[in-house]
Amino acid sequence: MRVEFVSDGSDMVSRVSDIQNSSNSPRPHSVEIALRWGDQDSLGHINNVQIARLFEEARVRTMSSWFGGARSGYAGVIARQEIEFASILHYSDEPVRVDVWVPRIGTTSFDFGCALYGADGALAALAETTLAGLDLRTGHKMVMPENVVAVLQANSGDPVPLRRRR
Repeated sequence: MRVEFVSDGSDMVSRVSDIQNSSNSPRPHSVEIALRWGDQDSLGHINNVQIARLFEEARVRTMSSWFGGARSGYAGVIARQEIEFASILHYSDEPVRVDVWVPRIGTTSFDFGCALYGADGALAALAETTLAGLDLRTGHKMVMPENVVAVLQANSGDPVPLRRRR
């Protein structure tokens, strides 16, 4: 996992805003997640490991929403994850929001794009996670089933605006 701190998230905010407002991109799926008091570290902000877990929770809830319990012998396992931090996320009684979309669909893998916003609406972090298709019966890589690809295509959007792409 590549983790990078971004000292000024202002240009990132505009790039995420461009994704959400683009006529070529559907509105991403949004998930609200409650923070826990224990998510904070000794510096008084939400720990970076907990932020990775918030992205995980958003992906799991999104997959459940998109596919229900139907697995058809297919599962996605994480092959790569990249996170860029835009601002410090502080604890709040109000939930955070994670917007989720699919910026890339391959034959045997796809990418989840995620944008995490604090309760105040400020962008806290971006993530891009590659999930590789796994045949649950054999444990080997597999081509994604057509029904999976169709759902992913219905939720596709622009690339995650990570700094390395500037």
